[in-house]
Amino acid sequence: MQPSQTDNDTRTNAARTHTAPSLTKSLLALASGAFILGAAEFVMMGILPQAAAATNVSIPVAGHYISAYAFGVCAGTLILVFGRRVPPRNLIVLFMAIALIGNLGSALSTGQGMLLAARFISGLPHGAFFGTATLIARTLAPRGKEARSVSMMVTGQTVANMLGVPAGTLLAEAVSWRCAFLLLAAWAAMTIALTVAWIPRVPPIKDAGIKGQFAFLKHPGPWFVIAGVFGGNTGLFCWWSYVSPWLQTVGGWPSALVPALMVLAGLGMVIGGIAGGRLTDRWVPGGTAAVSHAIGVAGLLLVFLAPGTRPITAALTFLVAFSMFFNSSPQQLLMVQAGAGGGELIAGAAVQVAYNFGNAMGSVIGGAALTASAMNYHTIGLAGAPFTAAAAILFAVFSHRYEHRRSALERLERVEV
Repeated sequence: MQPSQTDNDTRTNAARTHTAPSLTKSLLALASGAFILGAAEFVMMGILPQAAAATNVSIPVAGHYISAYAFGVCAGTLILVFGRRVPPRNLIVLFMAIALIGNLGSALSTGQGMLLAARFISGLPHGAFFGTATLIARTLAPRGKEARSVSMMVTGQTVANMLGVPAGTLLAEAVSWRCAFLLLAAWAAMTIALTVAWIPRVPPIKDAGIKGQFAFLKHPGPWFVIAGVFGGNTGLFCWWSYVSPWLQTVGGWPSALVPALMVLAGLGMVIGGIAGGRLTDRWVPGGTAAVSHAIGVAGLLLVFLAPGTRPITAALTFLVAFSMFFNSSPQQLLMVQAGAGGGELIAGAAVQVAYNFGNAMGSVIGGAALTASAMNYHTIGLAGAPFTAAAAILFAVFSHRYEHRRSALERLERVEV
């Protein structure tokens, strides 16, 4: 799953033509795009009651506004199938333009149908963006610091969870839920300008044709990663989907303090994302992902076993959130490497598709556990732990089979999987 020597030479030569400041600006522009998509995906969870009231639907029906985004993520991968010849920077501009239209449409929605359509449009660029942004970040990075570069791009998504989502929730309470989407639309316009100004031209990937873009799926290695991402997120979202009522019911936190705890969770995501990138550069991505999911298993078991006190629930909020993004850069990097030779963008987007399917499945399984246990919020940890444990095992097996080399220099050699 490692890049070929030719691929590495091209990437390294491209990176050497850019100074550190230009790399920093490029990563900031990419992180800005990641911020929009992270906030657009999760902000609806905090403003769901207001959106439901405005469109005259019940809370359960309004939950479809969250699902519509996830469906958009999956469908948007097709953009990359037909955009393989487009320079990556131009693709980022396209994705931000779609995000602008989708969020503006959400802000101006007059009914359920229009908001569902706008949410679907908002989700279209999500997976495609992260696949493309990972390729750009990896291409521009100095040799041996690829994962760190990817983690800085992903930081935009974690900051969205730490600041953007709570801010959107507060904005909805103070002014209007529509203001959150108007702000994201304006941010998308700003990101287009940053992309044009700060991201250098990166050559398009090799045109391997439509079928060639999916050739990486003929090998077992990528399936380990896809299954691991899906399983890991299924387990973690059994808890995360219900974190607010869990904090109030188990931890005894008042609803007024939940946004502050969401900031704490976001801080855990930011630190986890950065730490995961640094460990990956020093070690191997598959092993790092396995460690991340093992931490998640420990956190979920503690959700089930630990008594419900404020300090304990706050600590677990940080710990499990830390594990959620500790694996982001290694998983993205693994898939982009797997698709080397024309499938890099599709492979990178596949991570986000698996991620979102895991989100949806985790919410369903966590809800079923609550129903079966008469709303015992400890059970969401027990329901999620087996799935995340399976992800840890999958990545451990993957690492054992394909990552026996530990030297960073040796890892530059091609390893067929």
